[in-house]
Amino acid sequence: MALVDIKQLHCPKCDATNHIHIYKHINAQEDIKLRDKILSGRLFDFYCPYCEYRARLYYPCLYNDVRNKFMVYFVPGIEKGQMVDRAVEMEFEDMPKITKRIVPTFNEFREKIIIFESELDDMAVELTKAAVAGAVQKKTKMIASSGYFSVYNKEDNIMGFTFFLDNNQVYTQTTKLDVYRKSWSIVSRLGKKERSMKGFIKIDKAWADNILFRYQRFGFDTM
Repeated sequence: MALVDIKQLHCPKCDATNHIHIYKHINAQEDIKLRDKILSGRLFDFYCPYCEYRARLYYPCLYNDVRNKFMVYFVPGIEKGQMVDRAVEMEFEDMPKITKRIVPTFNEFREKIIIFESELDDMAVELTKAAVAGAVQKKTKMIASSGYFSVYNKEDNIMGFTFFLDNNQVYTQTTKLDVYRKSWSIVSRLGKKERSMKGFIKIDKAWADNILFRYQRFGFDTM
């Protein structure tokens, strides 16, 4: 079951007192409706019935999918690349190896869940995204400031990403799954350090850009 707190919050617009649910821990198999709310973005919606003010209210939330063997910890704005939560480690110490990630934004939170539910390696996906972003920037002559996993079709042999360019244009680019497989081959060697680390690890654009730089400049000699 979900671990939830009920807290009072004064509406930023009318100052009325509201009672809101703070979901600290969500189990994917037991809390299916909450999972759907994460993917739709509604989990963090705030609505004041007194003045009809609406906003997004982000807070730390741990998502645990036992069946697919992954956890994603959403900690808004976190900068560190690794976080060890001793309470979580003790609670799940008897479980077989489980992938644990930490993310600072809601979009990354949602993206990680979709990646792992698709039974993909997020390190390889991030590296593929970095390579595709480079191709998009060359094609459009614009900076792809951020991008998210958005297309996956195993039968059609494609994977795709939606990027936000520097003129606020949204651009989706697909690539063959061969690029993902090549990325997996690279991170299986250059990502050994991160795979052996304890706790929740941040695997993001900065990490992928570093791996891509090392591979393009040194090959596998930096292991």
